[in-house]
Amino acid sequence: MCGRYITPEQAAAEREFTLRRSSWQFSASYNVAPSLSVPVVRATADGWEGVMMRWGLVPFFAHGVAPRYSTINARAETLATAASYRMPWRRGQRCILPAAGFYEWQLAPDGTKIPWFIRTADQEIFGFAGLWDRSVGTDGTEVLSCTIVTLPANALLARIHNAKHRMPAILERGDQADWLGGDAAGAERALRPYPEARLLAWPVSRRVNSPRNDDAGLTAPLAAAD
Repeated sequence: MCGRYITPEQAAAEREFTLRRSSWQFSASYNVAPSLSVPVVRATADGWEGVMMRWGLVPFFAHGVAPRYSTINARAETLATAASYRMPWRRGQRCILPAAGFYEWQLAPDGTKIPWFIRTADQEIFGFAGLWDRSVGTDGTEVLSCTIVTLPANALLARIHNAKHRMPAILERGDQADWLGGDAAGAERALRPYPEARLLAWPVSRRVNSPRNDDAGLTAPLAAAD
């Protein structure tokens, strides 16, 4: 799964994804938590655009009200069948969430959880595969929201996220166009675990457990952070 991550600076994200237009406004954050407004890239008839969306998908049928169950992550294996995700999947409402790293928690033998920071070694800024949806409340208010797709973990993430053995779907640069604008078969091919050899990971301070903490020190290796 992915429950916390880092967003890059807006200008850097715009350069990375070569946007045709954007309406987003955001700053780098080192501790993005669910339900916050996050930057999202999606395809339009005129090219890729950058918009802000709520992290935690609110299905179109929910009338703008966030469900009580978690929708921050969507399992790749059930995108076509899960009630909250099957219509966005069928409609091709795929998106990319720009990121510069993410956190996962490792279950220690004593039952405590140790946070780890993970980033790609070959992409300073990368993108999570996501789905988005539009839900309209009874008062006419529009809610745009998104979810991050997850996959079975590669060997490295299986050792770190050892309770559930899942990882976010990190897209190869060459697969981004297929994910955003390709057919369903091409999008499915883009969903594969990022190679272990191209990921870097280390334990970090438990300060990341609180969303109130949001600074570059959160990503420091544990010995340096404490």
